[in-house]
Amino acid sequence: MDYFALLGVSRGASVAEIRLAYAKLAREKHPDRFTDPGEKQKAHALFSELTTAFNTLSNERARREYEAQLEKPKLTSPEDIAGDAYARGLQAAEARQYGEAVELLRGAVHHAPGDARYHAALGRVLAHTPQGSREAIQHLERAVELQPQQAAFHALLAELYHQQGLRIRARKVADTALRLAPQDPNVRRVASLVQGGD
Repeated sequence: MDYFALLGVSRGASVAEIRLAYAKLAREKHPDRFTDPGEKQKAHALFSELTTAFNTLSNERARREYEAQLEKPKLTSPEDIAGDAYARGLQAAEARQYGEAVELLRGAVHHAPGDARYHAALGRVLAHTPQGSREAIQHLERAVELQPQQAAFHALLAELYHQQGLRIRARKVADTALRLAPQDPNVRRVASLVQGGD
């Protein structure tokens, strides 16, 4: 929503101009001026938006952040939306904000269901959440299906199978990972873990 347009002021409007515009609109659109319940409800919603716009534009820091947000290019294609959600999901996961990371990565998978990286990342993060293991396995299996030559995805899946006590599946997938990338240290670590049965 464009707060400047809502208040009827220009982008360069001073705080005084914004205050004046808000006061005028608040008088005209105040919910108490309406008796019809439907109109009153609409006025409440508009009044709330006007107040948010005023509070944002009259606060120097909030206005700077809002204007920076307006300047950002809008993501429109599913690929762009998915890529943005994926990048932010990885950042959230790095900060161990797993709930937020899961939601962002689900968004990435939703907008680009054919991208194995998004499924693998979502599976990896879900494995850190309570009751997320089953869904994590599904996403990692999908990542392996989409990119069967990616040893890292096989290794992730093998480790998760192993954690869930699915030893035979874990060994089979770890063997595939080892065949694809015999020198990869993480693949070797997972293979050793799975073969050791521990």
